[in-house]
Amino acid sequence: MLSALRVATRRSLASNARATSFSLNSVASSQSPCSHPPSLAPRWNGNTLSHRQYTTPTTLLMPVKTIDVPTMGDSITEGTIVDIPVAPGDYVHEDDVVLVLETDKVSIDVRAPEGGNVVEILGEVDDVVEVGSGLYRIDTDAEAPADGGAAPAKEEAPAAAAAPEPVAAAAPTPPPAAAAAAPPPPPPPKAAPAAPLPVMESVTTSLGNRPERRSKMSRMRQRVASRLKESQNTAASLTTFQEVDMGNFMEMRVRHKDEFQKKHGVKLGFMSVFVKACTSALQEVPAINAYIDSETNEIVYRDYCDVSVAVASPNGLVVPVLRNTEYMTFADVERTIALFGQKAQSGTLALDDMSGGTFTISNGGVFGSLMGTPIINQPQSAILGMHATKMRAVVDEKGNVVARPMMYLALTYDHRLIDGREGVTFLKSVADKITDPARLVFDI
Repeated sequence: MLSALRVATRRSLASNARATSFSLNSVASSQSPCSHPPSLAPRWNGNTLSHRQYTTPTTLLMPVKTIDVPTMGDSITEGTIVDIPVAPGDYVHEDDVVLVLETDKVSIDVRAPEGGNVVEILGEVDDVVEVGSGLYRIDTDAEAPADGGAAPAKEEAPAAAAAPEPVAAAAPTPPPAAAAAAPPPPPPPKAAPAAPLPVMESVTTSLGNRPERRSKMSRMRQRVASRLKESQNTAASLTTFQEVDMGNFMEMRVRHKDEFQKKHGVKLGFMSVFVKACTSALQEVPAINAYIDSETNEIVYRDYCDVSVAVASPNGLVVPVLRNTEYMTFADVERTIALFGQKAQSGTLALDDMSGGTFTISNGGVFGSLMGTPIINQPQSAILGMHATKMRAVVDEKGNVVARPMMYLALTYDHRLIDGREGVTFLKSVADKITDPARLVFDI
């Protein structure tokens, strides 16, 4: 009886111990961050302990946005990364430039839509990226660094420099070696040979340093080169010349330039009178303002005048367009050209500023060019080249030889569409209107 009581007591104590252990394990399991859900707990499968595979959903703590390549115009589908002024991990403010893309026509600054840390740049310099593809990723929840924060102090140099090691004692000088045996006396000198005849030595000129440099062509430069060659291969180009007396307009400009600038806030230059003269001549000779539609083999005549003006920029030649010059005044022309010049120098010309155009004026005279043959800007049919104004001796209406400020004008036109009569008539009309600006006033 006593033995049975002892066995029952032992069983009860063992059962309580197992219950306590199970309770503690349950509590520890519920508090463990890596515990398995009940349905996903390890299972005993025969001889091995198997785990059910599962994925724990994670929550995105920081809103990382992917910025795509922006739309750059109807005809532009890709661009080349030419500059990355920031690096991953840098903080950028809203409207800061993150990358610079170069297209066939213009360079575009890709700016940050809002402040944040640049997480990743999805490309490198010289990579070609398509419109709509991912360009870079930015964390917009990152905090801006504190301005004016002191840079971490540099580690101080050791208080004292290590003492130089003592110089080793000089090795004792070995005793001088025994004097060598005296050399034998030199042989007697031979008789001097007869002096040879003087020989003329070849003269060499030092060419000095001849370095070379290589630079990769930008997309804009490649596009300009391609279009110029395309124009030469497509159009039957012919150039005709005419000289124009600039004296009357220059005198009129001197008389009224101060009053003109005071009223309109812009200087009176040469381009305004040439734009207005060409616009009037385009209306007189519509073929100069037309173009050939190669797909339909038709001639398209345009009853409006959009004059392209070639402007030099740091990245190459750009050709912004003056829209509807038939409605513009001298002041409108000068203001618009000045605005285009500022945009070209700062690299902010938009594609819309350079699209279209029915006729082009190129002013090589600002660089001192005396005469040249401009290349047609396809798909246009003609281009006017202005040149430097020089004092030259001419014969006036009375037969007297006088010095007058003269300029050579060059008109290159597509002979497939424009006959010589029309080309010469147009250029002569422009020259007459510049020589006598009153023709512009009276529309004659």
